[in-house]
Amino acid sequence: MKKTLTAVLLSLTLAAPVMAKDIAGVKYPDTATVNGKELKLNGVGLRKKAIFKVYTVGLYVETPSKDAAQILAADEIKRVRMFMKRDLKKDQITEAIENGFKKNAGANLPKLQARLDTFKAAIPAEIKEGEELILTYIPGKGTNVQTKGGPAIDVEGKDFADALFSVWLGKDPVDGGLRDGMLGKED
Repeated sequence: MKKTLTAVLLSLTLAAPVMAKDIAGVKYPDTATVNGKELKLNGVGLRKKAIFKVYTVGLYVETPSKDAAQILAADEIKRVRMFMKRDLKKDQITEAIENGFKKNAGANLPKLQARLDTFKAAIPAEIKEGEELILTYIPGKGTNVQTKGGPAIDVEGKDFADALFSVWLGKDPVDGGLRDGMLGKED
């Protein structure tokens, strides 16, 4: 009986969504609503480069999981909310995302390149400290890109979204610690 109760409590703990989190002074609420669906905060992380805090990120999903492959495979709404901890120029943002995109897209890169170029064009000349870059995948619609200084655009295809979200969650993420945080593995 004791083993069964322990197993049940452990499984509930692992499946439970992360509650509101504060990381590097940025508060991420425990839920976000997109197209009438409530997404749950899966995890948060901090991207550092050398000694500098670059951005924090929160991952919102319909079905929380500590398994990156499961999150990427799910054809469900998912959102990456990035909060800038410093001013970043367009080329800094797009180069970092493009490098991670290329590492994870593999053989699919040629068919994704035009959409990657569309994505990069939507990033404004600069995103200031305190501003956000919000990337939301909606099945059947594509990936919505929102920033304060740029136009909101949609980039079609789940294949594009998979490669984009793989920048943080893929087999070759931009930062392993950041990936673990987004997967709720670092508490």
